[in-house]
Amino acid sequence: MKSEPSADRAFRVLIVDDDPVQRRLSEAHVARAGGLTDAAASLQAARALLREGGGGRFAAVLLDLGLPDGDGLDLLRQLRGAGDSVPVVVQTGEGRLDRAVEAMRAGATDFLVKPVSPARVRAAIEAAIRAQAERDGGADVPEMAPSPAMRPVLDAADRVSRSMVPVLVLGETGVGKEWLARRIARASARASKPFVAVNCGALPRDLSESILFGFERGAFTGAERSRPGKFAQADGGTLFLDEVGELAPETQVKLLRALQEGEIDPIGSTGPVRVDVRVIAATHRDLGADVAAGRFREDLFYRLHVFPISIPPLRERREEIAALARRFAAEHLPGADLTPAALARLERHGWPGNIRELENAIRRAAVMADGAVLQAEDFELADSWSPEKAKPLSVVADIASPMEETADEDFPTLAQVERAHILRALQHCEGQPTKAARLLRIGRTTLYRKLKEYGLSLPESPA
Repeated sequence: MKSEPSADRAFRVLIVDDDPVQRRLSEAHVARAGGLTDAAASLQAARALLREGGGGRFAAVLLDLGLPDGDGLDLLRQLRGAGDSVPVVVQTGEGRLDRAVEAMRAGATDFLVKPVSPARVRAAIEAAIRAQAERDGGADVPEMAPSPAMRPVLDAADRVSRSMVPVLVLGETGVGKEWLARRIARASARASKPFVAVNCGALPRDLSESILFGFERGAFTGAERSRPGKFAQADGGTLFLDEVGELAPETQVKLLRALQEGEIDPIGSTGPVRVDVRVIAATHRDLGADVAAGRFREDLFYRLHVFPISIPPLRERREEIAALARRFAAEHLPGADLTPAALARLERHGWPGNIRELENAIRRAAVMADGAVLQAEDFELADSWSPEKAKPLSVVADIASPMEETADEDFPTLAQVERAHILRALQHCEGQPTKAARLLRIGRTTLYRKLKEYGLSLPESPA
């Protein structure tokens, strides 16, 4: 089964999965990323498609493991044994660690456990294709043009990817620190090896050591079997330590040893364990100030600060906002686009939460929108919309203030209060339903339903 081409130069992905529903989902994920697909329900069918047209036909393979005529890893081993370097992303319902390790050692570029979000599937496929293109000498893979503020950042990332030195990525929350770390890893000699990301700020203080470095069976109460830590999972590849400044002092000591000696001490082990891991750390904090205040070890700071890269905030990269907005819109609302007025509004906003805030704004607008085209009024942004401008609290106060002096039998019902509140919002917004819906924090469809329910009509807008 083949998808119809939608672009002359779209990449092609082979989907190998015996579940027809999963195949259709995967085809949709690839299509939204701009790709074409061929699909196979068995190893035999996959081998036939791979033979057809030569080795350069597919940009990537999305491979299930449990197939009716064998193990998907057999196909992966066959490809690697024949010298075929096509990127293979494993997507399976088998979430066991040993299967993940087996797949990565066999040459898989990523290991996804079903169910997988569309964004995660697309990211894995695009990362695999880009890494392969870079290894092949810079083949033509479409990429959003960087803004002038980002060019030196990307140049530095490309240079450091060829080495093994630790990298410290600096920047405000939401600027894309993990994205840059993944870019460095994809362009490195470790591109086909594991990339393990850890949010150090989310690690429980009493469990951070066991999560990072692992533990042996019987090391503590409840340790019924040995578990590898994040360092062991990333062995041979890259470990991304996000918000490294949040690590507890005792964990900082063990991290320093791992960086200096290339050894970890799992809890309960009889001796150190060698690991080969390239560490990329990131933080939004001023680690220099934390060192001065005694919150972060000075020796660990200098070990991590070998090659710092600072990512500028989105407000300094406004040339990227339109492309990012369109990409997020397509992910959260298939076929979506934005009007010029909507894009202009996004480009004017200050984005204190950076790219993460932009994606959340697009996601909310996609929910609020009536159609597939996002309008400027679908976005609730602080620079053009604020409580001071709308004064929603005064509307509520005007309705609620007399209630304290009202007799029980005359006390208004909730429906009466809601009806009055909607009417006041419409009057405040001069009869414009879109603005009234935003003021009330509801969708336009909900507003129209409430109008019908309470027998209200839209007030006449001023001429």
